Amino acid sequence: MACFLVPAAEAIVTTIATKVMQKKEKSAAKQAETVSVQVDDETVETAERLPFSHKMKWLNHLLWGGSGLLAFEHLWHGEITPWFPFLTATENPDDLREMFTEMSTVGVTMAVLVTAVWGGMVAISSIMEKKAIIDVPEAEKN
Repeated sequence: MACFLVPAAEAIVTTIATKVMQKKEKSAAKQAETVSVQVDDETVETAERLPFSHKMKWLNHLLWGGSGLLAFEHLWHGEITPWFPFLTATENPDDLREMFTEMSTVGVTMAVLVTAVWGGMVAISSIMEKKAIIDVPEAEKN
Protein backbone atom coordinates (compact mmCIF):
# COMPACT_ATOMS: atom_id res chain seq x y z
CA MET A 1 0.00 0.00 0.00
CA ALA A 2 2.60 2.56 1.03
CA CYS A 3 5.81 0.59 1.42
CA PHE A 4 7.51 2.82 -1.16
CA LEU A 5 7.32 5.78 1.24
CA VAL A 6 10.06 4.38 3.51
CA PRO A 7 12.78 4.12 0.81
CA ALA A 8 11.57 7.46 -0.59
CA ALA A 9 12.06 9.09 2.82
CA GLU A 10 15.56 7.59 3.02
CA ALA A 11 16.23 8.86 -0.51
CA ILE A 12 15.27 12.39 0.54
CA VAL A 13 17.65 12.27 3.51
CA THR A 14 20.54 10.82 1.48
CA THR A 15 20.01 13.35 -1.32
CA ILE A 16 20.34 16.21 1.14
CA ALA A 17 23.39 14.57 2.74
CA THR A 18 24.98 14.11 -0.69
CA LYS A 19 24.50 17.79 -1.56
CA VAL A 20 26.10 18.85 1.74
CA MET A 21 29.04 16.46 1.18
CA GLN A 22 29.58 17.76 -2.35
CA LYS A 23 29.82 21.33 -1.10
CA LYS A 24 32.31 20.33 1.60
CA GLU A 25 34.40 18.32 -0.87
CA LYS A 26 34.47 21.22 -3.33
CA SER A 27 35.52 23.64 -0.61
CA ALA A 28 38.24 21.24 0.52
CA ALA A 29 39.19 20.55 -3.14
CA LYS A 30 38.75 16.82 -2.59
CA GLN A 31 37.98 15.75 -6.10
CA ALA A 32 38.75 12.33 -7.48
CA GLU A 33 42.29 11.37 -6.53
CA THR A 34 44.08 10.25 -9.69
CA VAL A 35 47.41 8.46 -9.92
CA SER A 36 49.06 8.19 -13.35
CA VAL A 37 51.41 5.32 -14.03
CA GLN A 38 53.68 4.71 -16.99
CA VAL A 39 53.54 0.96 -17.52
CA ASP A 40 55.57 0.66 -20.75
CA ASP A 41 57.45 3.26 -22.72
CA GLU A 42 54.19 4.33 -24.34
CA THR A 43 51.33 3.11 -22.11
CA VAL A 44 50.00 5.32 -19.32
CA GLU A 45 47.34 4.01 -16.95
CA THR A 46 45.45 5.86 -14.27
CA ALA A 47 43.99 4.73 -10.98
CA GLU A 48 41.21 6.87 -9.52
CA ARG A 49 39.73 7.14 -6.03
CA LEU A 50 36.17 8.45 -6.07
CA PRO A 51 34.93 10.95 -3.48
CA PHE A 52 32.35 9.60 -1.02
CA SER A 53 29.66 11.95 -2.34
CA HIS A 54 29.89 10.16 -5.69
CA LYS A 55 29.32 6.83 -3.93
CA MET A 56 26.35 8.35 -2.08
CA LYS A 57 24.84 9.15 -5.47
CA TRP A 58 24.78 5.40 -6.14
CA LEU A 59 22.57 4.96 -3.06
CA ASN A 60 20.35 7.85 -4.15
CA HIS A 61 19.85 6.32 -7.58
CA LEU A 62 19.02 2.91 -6.10
CA LEU A 63 16.53 4.37 -3.62
CA TRP A 64 14.82 6.81 -6.00
CA GLY A 65 14.61 4.19 -8.76
CA GLY A 66 13.17 1.55 -6.45
CA SER A 67 10.72 3.97 -4.87
CA GLY A 68 9.58 5.17 -8.28
CA LEU A 69 8.98 1.64 -9.53
CA LEU A 70 7.09 0.72 -6.37
CA ALA A 71 4.97 3.87 -6.57
CA PHE A 72 4.13 3.05 -10.20
CA GLU A 73 3.18 -0.51 -9.19
CA HIS A 74 0.88 0.82 -6.44
CA LEU A 75 -0.61 3.31 -8.89
CA TRP A 76 -1.17 0.51 -11.40
CA HIS A 77 -3.09 -1.51 -8.80
CA GLY A 78 -5.22 1.46 -7.78
CA GLU A 79 -3.72 1.92 -4.32
CA ILE A 80 -2.67 5.49 -5.16
CA THR A 81 -5.18 8.00 -6.51
CA PRO A 82 -4.65 11.45 -8.05
CA TRP A 83 -7.03 13.02 -5.53
CA PHE A 84 -6.78 13.60 -1.79
CA PRO A 85 -5.94 11.61 0.37
CA PHE A 86 -3.88 9.98 -2.45
CA LEU A 87 -3.49 6.64 -0.65
CA THR A 88 -6.65 4.54 -0.66
CA ALA A 89 -5.64 2.96 2.64
CA THR A 90 -6.06 6.26 4.46
CA GLU A 91 -9.81 6.31 3.79
CA ASN A 92 -10.59 3.47 6.21
CA PRO A 93 -9.12 3.18 9.75
CA ASP A 94 -8.82 -0.61 9.42
CA ASP A 95 -6.80 -0.22 6.22
CA LEU A 96 -4.67 2.43 7.90
CA ARG A 97 -3.42 -0.09 10.45
CA GLU A 98 -2.56 -2.51 7.64
CA MET A 99 -0.74 0.27 5.76
CA PHE A 100 1.46 1.14 8.75
CA THR A 101 2.20 -2.54 9.30
CA GLU A 102 3.28 -2.88 5.68
CA MET A 103 5.43 0.23 5.91
CA SER A 104 7.14 -0.98 9.09
CA THR A 105 7.81 -4.47 7.76
CA VAL A 106 8.11 -4.45 3.97
CA GLY A 107 9.18 -0.81 3.56
CA VAL A 108 11.88 -0.93 6.22
CA THR A 109 13.13 -4.29 4.93
CA MET A 110 13.43 -2.93 1.40
CA ALA A 111 15.26 0.21 2.55
CA VAL A 112 17.68 -1.83 4.68
CA LEU A 113 18.30 -4.32 1.86
CA VAL A 114 19.00 -1.58 -0.69
CA THR A 115 21.36 0.14 1.77
CA ALA A 116 23.15 -3.16 2.45
CA VAL A 117 23.62 -3.78 -1.28
CA TRP A 118 25.00 -0.26 -1.63
CA GLY A 119 27.34 -0.92 1.32
CA GLY A 120 28.64 -3.99 -0.52
CA MET A 121 29.15 -1.89 -3.66
CA VAL A 122 31.12 0.70 -1.68
CA ALA A 123 33.23 -1.98 0.02
CA ILE A 124 34.08 -3.65 -3.30
CA SER A 125 34.90 -0.33 -4.98
CA SER A 126 37.12 0.69 -2.05
CA ILE A 127 39.03 -2.59 -2.27
CA MET A 128 39.43 -2.12 -6.02
CA GLU A 129 40.64 1.47 -5.56
CA LYS A 130 43.18 0.46 -2.91
CA LYS A 131 44.42 -2.43 -5.03
CA ALA A 132 44.81 -0.19 -8.09
CA ILE A 133 46.77 2.43 -6.15
CA ILE A 134 48.86 -0.07 -4.13
CA ASP A 135 49.83 -1.99 -7.29
CA VAL A 136 51.53 1.15 -8.58
CA PRO A 137 55.21 1.20 -7.56
CA GLU A 138 56.14 4.39 -5.71
CA ALA A 139 58.85 5.28 -8.24
CA GLU A 140 56.34 5.25 -11.10
CA LYS A 141 53.71 7.53 -9.49
CA ASN A 142 53.56 11.02 -11.01
